[in-house]
Amino acid sequence: MTWSEMEPLLTQGTIDTLYMVGWATFYAVLGGLPLGVLLVLTDKGGPLRNVVANRAIGVVVNVGRSLPFIILLVALIPFTRFVVGTAMGPTAAVVPLAIAAIPFFARLVETAVREVDHGLVEAAHAMGGGTWTVVRKVLLPQALPSLVAGLTTTVIALIGYSAMAGAVGGGGLGTLAYTYGYQRFEDEFMLVTVVVLLVIVTAVQLAGDGVVRLITRRTRTG
Repeated sequence: MTWSEMEPLLTQGTIDTLYMVGWATFYAVLGGLPLGVLLVLTDKGGPLRNVVANRAIGVVVNVGRSLPFIILLVALIPFTRFVVGTAMGPTAAVVPLAIAAIPFFARLVETAVREVDHGLVEAAHAMGGGTWTVVRKVLLPQALPSLVAGLTTTVIALIGYSAMAGAVGGGGLGTLAYTYGYQRFEDEFMLVTVVVLLVIVTAVQLAGDGVVRLITRRTRTG
């Protein structure tokens, strides 16, 4: 296959991959951030201590993280078809990607929030701050560098997941690699696809590291 034949396929495949990863990341933050914070707040010593709620959330997160993505992808086909009307294509792939990413990011959020100096939290409470005020004014701002680092890790994991989703009709670079690189033995196409994925992952990592350094620098100078 010539470059002129590969280029439009790679362009569309890259767009589809970014589409899947972008929306899945959005839902990961939307669902994973509050879950991670609640895991801390409802734990022992937390302001919303609730053993039942903490264990329930923990079980959901642990089950979601323990399932291999390819199994989750297949198991969710009926649900995906119910939600978006089809189990094929980039839009359909967003559903299992998001469901896999939410518990993954939730644990990273929990870890980041637990690293916040407990003295700052106590000081905020002593000044009359309520639980959600402390979350907004202390926990999340102080944990922001770790949260960004965790989000970067989540995005990179999603890129890998999207390639697996592509192998079963999810679209994107994974579908191209499987269809042309594996089934049609187009070794050059496979190599180029891998290179494009590496470039995307490297760009995400560099961007995430840059944002973390910027936030850390501003925090120290502020």
